[in-house]
Parts: sequence; C-alpha cells; structure tokens
Amino acid sequence: MSLFRDQGVVLRTHKLGEADRIITLLTRQRGLVRAAAKGVRKTSSRFGGRLEPFMHVDLQLAEGRTLDVITQVVTLSAFARDLGLDYPAYTAGTAILETAERLTPHDGEPAVQQYQLLVGALAALSVRRQPPSTLLDSYQLRALAVAGYAPSFSACARCGLEGPHRNLHVPSGGVLCDGCRLPGSSAPPAVTLTLLAALLAGDWPVVEQADDRTRREAAGIVSAYLSWHLEHGLRSMGHVDR
Repeated sequence: MSLFRDQGVVLRTHKLGEADRIITLLTRQRGLVRAAAKGVRKTSSRFGGRLEPFMHVDLQLAEGRTLDVITQVVTLSAFARDLGLDYPAYTAGTAILETAERLTPHDGEPAVQQYQLLVGALAALSVRRQPPSTLLDSYQLRALAVAGYAPSFSACARCGLEGPHRNLHVPSGGVLCDGCRLPGSSAPPAVTLTLLAALLAGDWPVVEQADDRTRREAAGIVSAYLSWHLEHGLRSMGHVDR
C-alpha cells in the first residue's frame, strides 16, 4: 500500500455506508482529492471533527483503486470553529469553498496557487479582516485569475488599449474601448470599476473607501463574471449575506 502526505482544506463531505464519509479536499500537491475516511461518523472516531468543511489539515493517505483512504490527520487551522458562529462569514466561506472546487481542475496536478489563495482567504475571513462579502468578491476574482480567467478592468480586453474604459462586457473578459464595444455591454460607474480592480489586486486601502452601493454593484459584476466562466452560478451564493 503506497502512502503519501499532503496539506489541504476540506471543501465538502458526504456519507459513505453506515460509518464512513467521502471527503473532498483542495490539497497543495495533488489538487482536488476525494478520499474515504473510515469510521469517521462513529463517536469513537479519532479524527472526525478534523474532517469537516473549512478545516485546514495535514494528512496522510493510502492510495486506493478508486478512492484514497485517509489514515492520519493533524489540524493546522480550525477555520470551522471560527466561522461557524458568524452567519455572514460562514455563508461567504461556503461560497469560497464551492468556488475553489469549481475552479480547480480534476487532474491530480499540484494546485499550489489555488491552495494558498484559499487558505489566505479563510484566514482573513476568520479574523474579519474585511467584511465577509468583500473578502468573497476579492477571492473569487483572484481565483478566476489563477485559473486563467483574469478580468481586465483598465486595458481593453480585446485590443489591449490602455484605459480607462467604461464599456463592460463580461463574455469578452472585462472592459472594452469604444472601438471594440459590443452589443450588450454595460457602463458601470468609474468608481465601480476602480473597486473591481482594487479587489482583484488586493488593494485594501482603495477597497475600504468604497460605499455600500458601489460594493453591491461590484458584487453583481463579480457574480456575473464567475457564472459566465462556470456556465452556471454557485448554489451557495443564494445564501450569502449581502
């Protein structure tokens, strides 16, 4: 039996048989991993509480034919404990977990950037570094960028002409100059585009200057952009407290 170790964040779980669970994790070295946790639903389980969504763990697994099997678990960060008592943070965190799973390929390859981005987002969320919905918007834009779908909020997404531009066209990947403008483009306020660029760059001093209306407009654009690339929206977004 071949063993390997990795670090990961538990994204979701579901029941397997009478006492087991299948655990889906985003890991540093193997990307998305689905593994069986034997006997984890028994009250006598040694690591049942360590394999809940949001938990950041170091684990040992045994390779299997269809599913790997978790044999050891050590808690690195108990984000589940910090987020479970705060509804806005919990719902934003749930959307973050779903985003991470949807944007990570199922190819068994390392996903270091997505993994680090996820851990950083959950850490910021657990200490309320910014409002939960703001952290979610920033995370989703940056996760899209890591996945190869970086939006442009300054240069034209079609010809590259430097902006500022006011024509936003989600299917084209961001703003368009007047010469490239396509039917269906919207014209969000300049302050909204500035906020979106700041969320993508992690420029928090600029983010903090935005008012609630601008934040809501930016959130709608982030959601539309994510839905376009995922082909349909996230189930968890309907519960996010805006």
